[in-house]
Amino acid sequence: MLSPNAVQPPARRRSDRDAASGEADGRTIRIDEAEGRGTRIEAPAASGAPRPLELHDPRLFINRELSWLAFNERVLAEARDGALPVLERLKFLSIVSSNLDEFFMVRVAGLEQQIHGGVAETAADGMLPGEQLGAIGTRVHAMVAELDRVWLEQLAPALEAARLALPGPAAWTAEQRAAARTHFTTRVFPALTPLAIDPGHPFPHLRNKSLNIAVSLRPQGGRRKTTGRGNALAVVQVPGVLGRLVRLPPAGDDGPQARLCFTLLEELIAAHVGDLFPGYSVKHTAAFRVTRNWDLMVDDEDSEDLLSAVQEELRRRDRGAAVRLELAAGAPADLEEALRRALHLEPSAVYRVGAPLQLGDLNALGDADPRPELRAEPLVPALPAALRGAETVAEAFAKRDLLLHHPYESFDPVVRFVEEAADDPDVLAIKQTLYRTSGDSPFVRALSRAAENGKQVTAIVEIKARFDEANNIAWARRLEESGVHVVYGVLGLKTHCKVALVVRREGNGIRRYVHLGTGNYNPVTARQYTDLSLFTAREEFAEDVSLLFNMLTGYSEPPHWKRLAVAPLDLQDTVLALIAREAQRARAGEPARIAAKMNSLADPAVIRALYAASSAGVEIDLVVRGICCLRPGIPGISERIRVTSVVDRFLEHSRVLAFGAGERAEVFVASADWMPRNFQRRIEVMFPILDPELRARILDQVLGLALRDNVKARRLQVDGTDGPGDPTQPPLRSQAALIDSARQPAPALRIEPAPRPPPALPRAGAPGAS
Repeated sequence: MLSPNAVQPPARRRSDRDAASGEADGRTIRIDEAEGRGTRIEAPAASGAPRPLELHDPRLFINRELSWLAFNERVLAEARDGALPVLERLKFLSIVSSNLDEFFMVRVAGLEQQIHGGVAETAADGMLPGEQLGAIGTRVHAMVAELDRVWLEQLAPALEAARLALPGPAAWTAEQRAAARTHFTTRVFPALTPLAIDPGHPFPHLRNKSLNIAVSLRPQGGRRKTTGRGNALAVVQVPGVLGRLVRLPPAGDDGPQARLCFTLLEELIAAHVGDLFPGYSVKHTAAFRVTRNWDLMVDDEDSEDLLSAVQEELRRRDRGAAVRLELAAGAPADLEEALRRALHLEPSAVYRVGAPLQLGDLNALGDADPRPELRAEPLVPALPAALRGAETVAEAFAKRDLLLHHPYESFDPVVRFVEEAADDPDVLAIKQTLYRTSGDSPFVRALSRAAENGKQVTAIVEIKARFDEANNIAWARRLEESGVHVVYGVLGLKTHCKVALVVRREGNGIRRYVHLGTGNYNPVTARQYTDLSLFTAREEFAEDVSLLFNMLTGYSEPPHWKRLAVAPLDLQDTVLALIAREAQRARAGEPARIAAKMNSLADPAVIRALYAASSAGVEIDLVVRGICCLRPGIPGISERIRVTSVVDRFLEHSRVLAFGAGERAEVFVASADWMPRNFQRRIEVMFPILDPELRARILDQVLGLALRDNVKARRLQVDGTDGPGDPTQPPLRSQAALIDSARQPAPALRIEPAPRPPPALPRAGAPGAS
């Protein structure tokens, strides 16, 4: 039976690195790791020969958290791009805000837990938890200040120019003021609950990310004071069940070009909050928001019932410790102090915000105004020619592999593949992994219908998928009620791979059809993320996938894979062997190259292997959207490594790996990033692309376009900062090129299976893998 790989690299304790320096290739490298900036390369000192940098040296690694913040800064740069439609810019600004929510709920909360637990170990970059929190605070406070500036100086005026107005109470006309009063009295006031704060009324527990209004009150006239001080403090929770945007009449002077006017619900409440406190006058009001530790703490091995353990933890999670207070920029200092003390937060955990809190709610402006010029032009995904003439999806790839590139090509064939199998009387069994799916999932409906039709149906539902735990538990119960055999994953591991298997009776035997992907079985995100889908009926793939499901659902020893590499069993070893093979080729004077695209690169073993390959002469191009702990451009260490990040309309999500130069290039697609969690704590799958034309398509359209992008791409510098793409080349925006291609679809690139299968994946220790 599969068990988690608990082997972890030994932690390295940080040494004094305030003026850290080392040498590589005759030059001195100075790096200010605490800020993630300031790297410079100097000439060596006159005395003595330079000492080569050792590959475990912390200065060779960028801190994981600071690298993620750099990614969020790239998203913020999109909100500054005046060439984008205003609602598209608003979308990016709201993504910055929601990204920070998750960052504090998980990453910052985790660092604080390490400090409270007395953990003094370091990661590969050598920073202690306290040092990381200090650097994060500096970086995030600057990011929030820039977010405010973009909102106040750019986006709010741009919305106003587009006739989408958000006037505050001070700017309301008489007609708007009357409408606001009516709306408050009839629709809002009955749902509000004033919460006094005094010795008899302790500070209330506020839900994670809920909007609230702090109210400072002064007793009127000769009324008896409720506290020993002149002022009273109260909190009013903004009801989440009410719409955040409240429509107001247009201003009287707008004429025929009337603006759409809205006010924020918290501003409407604050303007009338005195109604909740008769006998008191309102001194100050300030909107605020609390972010809490939101990570699950489930011990699989000590839990007799994993489902019940996760449900109990979900109930507990909302009472997690506060890790951040967002407070309206104009709030008085005494109000901030009272809130901070009540939440047991340090001053550095308070973030003054000038923009509206919870910016994602403002995306509803797009629902109120359908004008196409305010948003990006809709993309209608293409349907490959191979699918247009096929009666079923399985028929389209029965004799040849089929590759889809989402969202440029439709995700509908993936849905149809499972739906058609559910209704096909010759289908005997369906097996599928579900990590995240949509609200009204067509996959859940199809699997339920298949079970009701008497088929053998198995669903591997990951109930520990972060922030989707409750949804997945609900889907699991619905599937079980329909007769689906539901498995909640493997002890100690998350099932993150995206795999579906259909077993069909054909003639006197059976045939298996497989879908493998990089993205979730979610039709909604499939229109927002870039991902790859491979459909294949190759027997070697089918055998591996069948063995994978048997391993996940029963007791079986890990098999010898014919085509797959599976984490936590052999995926990392396979990647390391492929990197080492290219290094060996370079040392032998042969052409050697590595190109890879992923979301994040943080695994120290893989990074050290890439450094060794670069030192051996391998040319390495990486497309890493988010976290990248590798430091490119260090002479003698990583000077042959180039790192590109593309942030554009669609979230880059596909993972593609290519090893070898020219005709020798082998191409793989994977569900996993190069991170310790993917290699060691998740069920992941990497698989080869065997059709030469499909390999060529991936090398050109997925890797090649991203590497040539010089409009939306940024190049990672040795000091951890981002630089522009190559300005000497003609402008190329990779996603725009793929959108143009989707609007003029060509026939699907497919070929017959090769007469002789290519060699299997190299394994660690195998000949040629060094």
